[in-house]
This record gives sequence, C-alpha cells and structure tokens, in this order.
Amino acid sequence: MIDMDLASLYETETKRLKEQVKRNRDRFPDDFMPARRTGRFELTSEEKQQLVANCDRLKSLKHSSINPMAFTEQGVAMLSSILRSPKAIKINIEIMRAFVYYRQLLLQNQDLYKKVKELDDKINHVFQFLLSKIEVNKNTSEPVGYKLKSKK
Repeated sequence: MIDMDLASLYETETKRLKEQVKRNRDRFPDDFMPARRTGRFELTSEEKQQLVANCDRLKSLKHSSINPMAFTEQGVAMLSSILRSPKAIKINIEIMRAFVYYRQLLLQNQDLYKKVKELDDKINHVFQFLLSKIEVNKNTSEPVGYKLKSKK
C-alpha cells in the first residue's frame, strides 16, 4: 500500500504519516517497505511514474515533487505501533483482515488459477501456430483467407 492511501484511511495527512515513519525508521526494515533502498523509504521517480501511469486514481501524484512511500503487510502492521489513535488501531485491524482474506482467496483458488493458466497456455500455443501459418503464407502469392465461390 502507498502512504497516500494509508493516510486517507487513518484520516490524517500524508505528510504526518511520513513524519512518524521517518521518526521511527528502526521499526521499518527493508522487507517491511519494499521501496526502501539504501536508506530510502520512497519509491524512485521512475517507480512513481509507472504507478501513476497504471493507476488512474493516483493521477494526483503525477506533478508531486515528493515520491510516495510503499508498505508491505508487515509495514502496515508496524504502523499500528507508531499511530496509536483509536481510529488508527481500528483501521489497522481491518487492513490486516483484508490481507488475510486476500491470502485465503489465493490459496482457495489454486485450482482456478491452474485452469486459467492452462487455458492461457493453449491460447498462446494456438496464437503461435497461427502466426507461423501467416508467416508461411506471406512468402507465397496465395491470399490468406477463405475462397469465395463465384456466382454463376
């Protein structure tokens, strides 16, 4: 999750959330904040651009000079130790429940995932077959497609 979303859920300013994280850096190791590299908590400018390009709801970040912070499930859990308002505690519990529910859905739907993957593989195989036939037909003078019967 990114800081903007978490701040909205906690009903606080993104700036205040970031301040608390920066004051408590030792509570957020690298694996709790995947964007953190060499002491940085923020996404890189390139990562921010990709995020804005892929998520319409984050267009407001496009012209921001400050890069957002990204948090894993563990990072969000750690926020509960630094954000102690009743609202923050309640929201944190709900976020943790959402992560658990999401993980359960993924585990329960392994069969569905396998079937979708098999179907995708079949479609890719057929697509590659068709591309090879088109390539062969390109090298001949015959048109590709159906031959129409002439009307008499």
